[in-house]
Amino acid sequence: MKSFRMMMGATAAMALCGGLFGLAQAQQAPGGTANYWVSADTSSGMAGMASAASAGGVLAALSGRNQESYVHNLQLQLGSPRKPAGEANAEHLPPAGLRAGPSLPLMTPRVERGTHEGPWPANMEKPKGRMLIYWGCGDRARPNQPVVIDFAALTSGKVPPAFANANIRTMSPPSSSTSTTYGEWPNQKSETRVPANGSLVGEHVVRGNYTPEIRFTIAPGQDYLDPVRLTSNSAAASGAVPVTWSPVTGARAWFASTMGSGQNGDFVMWSSSEAQMAAMMMDYLPEAEIARLVQQKVLLPATADRCTVPAEVAAAAPQSMLSVIAFGNISDFSHPVRPAKAPASWRPDWTVKVRTKSTYMGMLGMDMEAMMRGDDRRSESNSPEEAQPRRKKASPLRRGLGKLLGED
Repeated sequence: MKSFRMMMGATAAMALCGGLFGLAQAQQAPGGTANYWVSADTSSGMAGMASAASAGGVLAALSGRNQESYVHNLQLQLGSPRKPAGEANAEHLPPAGLRAGPSLPLMTPRVERGTHEGPWPANMEKPKGRMLIYWGCGDRARPNQPVVIDFAALTSGKVPPAFANANIRTMSPPSSSTSTTYGEWPNQKSETRVPANGSLVGEHVVRGNYTPEIRFTIAPGQDYLDPVRLTSNSAAASGAVPVTWSPVTGARAWFASTMGSGQNGDFVMWSSSEAQMAAMMMDYLPEAEIARLVQQKVLLPATADRCTVPAEVAAAAPQSMLSVIAFGNISDFSHPVRPAKAPASWRPDWTVKVRTKSTYMGMLGMDMEAMMRGDDRRSESNSPEEAQPRRKKASPLRRGLGKLLGED
């Protein structure tokens, strides 16, 4: 349960960091053009376990009854400059291979106007204490690390260089604030999950009373990425944690990071970047930005298959969340097809953007897939005799989680 609480805390921290960066730029919807975004993320590790648990039951996820240790997440966002005649209505008709049903309804959410202002969400408790920031792969932390940030300074409006210098160009999908009419999936009406064997390959059709009919075909090379699978995640004799992973076809760049709390209450962050920054980079990135960040050694290149978390990081926060992200291709469609030298005044009837990534999230030094099999080993080097007592302890853990969530 502590691991799940840490995952939730890490999620809140990522939201906090995203707010501090101020990365999201408002995107004005081009006049007369409907914009449709398809975001496909393959989630493995703890994120895959949590999603699989909510879909098929915690006991099934922890006992290994699910055949796959990853899930396919899908987000659909439609922004249009048109107003519907009556109530907004739109749907996405996916290929049968997606295995998510014949129709995915795109609902227009109700926008509630709030009066809260400021960088902190109204219901979020302002953080206290310090943040320690490390960066770079290697057995030992680089000189002049960590950078120490006082949360009290952040809440008073003082943004340190580690945040202010994080000049990352992110992507702004369609939203209620940038569209005359907006629809999205999943939603309250439909929360169908895409199974692990679901595929985007094939013809897609989007239609409704506030959008032109949109037809586009996704090729195999534009489909979901394979899951990120770690091949090593165990502490070395030096105290550092070498993390290695299998190649992912279609990956354009990699980024690894950790987040954890020290025993004295410090919040400890580390990233594989060679540049000093407090960036999580869990979201999708434009292809041009990926290329720029690889050149600046903020992201690891597509050929990367390892990065060592320094011993100082593992010692400062022994139970840290570990994330490893593979950024994939982005595919663009439009009608009519964009000319090679399109003028600034070019306005198609519609555009489609399909973006992909693969995300692993787990505990530093812990094999999440082994945990899902009921084997709580922290190192692949453990002998069967050493692993057997841990497997016996895993069964009560699964039973306890099942009772907690009301499962048989």
